[in-house]
Amino acid sequence: MVGVSRMKGQILQPYRQFRSKREIPLTEGSGRKIGSPVNKRSPDITKAWGTKSEQLLRIDNHDFTMRPGFGGPAVPVGVDVQVESLDAISEVDMDFTMTLYLRHYWKDERLSFQSNKNQSMTFDGRLVKKIWVPDMFFVHSKKSFTHDTTTDNVMLRVYPDGKVLYSLRVTVTSMCSMDLSRFPLDTQTCSLEIESCWYNRLYINFTLRRHIFFFLLQTYFPATLMVMLSWVSFWIDRRAVPARVPLGITTVLTMSTIITGVNASMPRVSYIKAVDIYLWVSFVFVFLSVIEYAAVNYLSTLQERKERKLRDRLPCTCGMAHPGMMSASYSEMDANNTGNYSMPEENGVKRERMLVQLAMESDPITGHVGSSAYGNIWIDTHAIDKYSRVIFPGSYILFNIIYWSIYC
Repeated sequence: MVGVSRMKGQILQPYRQFRSKREIPLTEGSGRKIGSPVNKRSPDITKAWGTKSEQLLRIDNHDFTMRPGFGGPAVPVGVDVQVESLDAISEVDMDFTMTLYLRHYWKDERLSFQSNKNQSMTFDGRLVKKIWVPDMFFVHSKKSFTHDTTTDNVMLRVYPDGKVLYSLRVTVTSMCSMDLSRFPLDTQTCSLEIESCWYNRLYINFTLRRHIFFFLLQTYFPATLMVMLSWVSFWIDRRAVPARVPLGITTVLTMSTIITGVNASMPRVSYIKAVDIYLWVSFVFVFLSVIEYAAVNYLSTLQERKERKLRDRLPCTCGMAHPGMMSASYSEMDANNTGNYSMPEENGVKRERMLVQLAMESDPITGHVGSSAYGNIWIDTHAIDKYSRVIFPGSYILFNIIYWSIYC
């Protein structure tokens, strides 16, 4: 039994010494490194950045709620604006939207630091919330915001002597009072105003000129084509009512649609715009072409009534034993056969005389031939169409010459 116990003691003793080496903590005097290199964590630089920057700039040593040199002269602040894009211009809302880089320059000696190489330090937006920055804002701004994708688009650069550059990327929607009396041949001047409670107001003027080609395709060319289409009715026979009436109504309705579409995209202003003048004059020309045919049709109807009354009044069968049947013929071809005489102009209107022969046919039994009667009929319905073919195109061409010479 004693021998067995010795063997156990000899076996267990080294095992206890091995465990004691693992369990006894090492001290600095042992000459070995403390802790395991696998479990040791590296320091977090992002967390230490703020503290180091604040210590370097001595943020905690000053009250940055007050401007630099409070109680003394005003702090000169420089402003620089770089336009990145002009996003939208709205005539209906009378505003414009643009994206720009807004930069501020000033000097704050509280932010000065020691630098052997005289190099500046650049920070992100986290430091901006802890120092003084100019309190600038956009006057007449409807909506504005600073971009924050993927991080805040803000940059702060501090120089060793305390000079500060503060830059941010902003999209602003500002009001623009537009004068649309020459629309769409106009030039607008929009102003972006930047103001501070302690500084003067800064005006940035933008001169905007509109491209006319889009409105030529969408407004002016269709209106001109509708006016020219209405002139086609002057070459159609006046007796072709189903052809001339729908043509006139179609052009009038199309012009009304064009005017409605243009006004729907424009603000409600109390003055007449240049595009309104062109469209409404074109509408008047189209409407007058319809009135012209109405006049031609009305005069033709009056002429036919006069002819019927003349035929009823000229024949006379008094004293005839066997009167024959009366026949009357009236057409342009018969008039050319019986007589067509040019007459002098009266009141600037050239008239044509048609000689219409109303004859009594011979009686088939007695062979008696009735007397013939002749009457003069004055007509000028053809002259209206002939004059319209010249007056309408000439007047519209003259209007276009005057319009484009004034507004271009």
